[in-house]
Amino acid sequence: MAADYDAPRNAPDTDDNVVSIDARATKATGLAADLDDGDSSDGFELEASIVDESLDIVVLPMQENEFTCVECFLVRPRVQLDHETKLGPVCIECAS
Repeated sequence: MAADYDAPRNAPDTDDNVVSIDARATKATGLAADLDDGDSSDGFELEASIVDESLDIVVLPMQENEFTCVECFLVRPRVQLDHETKLGPVCIECAS
């Protein structure tokens, strides 16, 4: 049987399948629906020793035997240099 998809749609005769917006809004959705009654962040505390520690990171400047690939933006040793473009050096992994 062929269906005419251009024909106007008729409104349903009965309201049995119609759900009001207010009835749908009372259901919990998303993250609230996934949480159990016992789930809360009240019992989670960070130890004072972790919070007080200072994080010192030493960043070394790029060395003479290194380059930054213009494709992957990683700092590579010169032995991984494949070719130079007008934009800059390209490593072996990005060239293949």
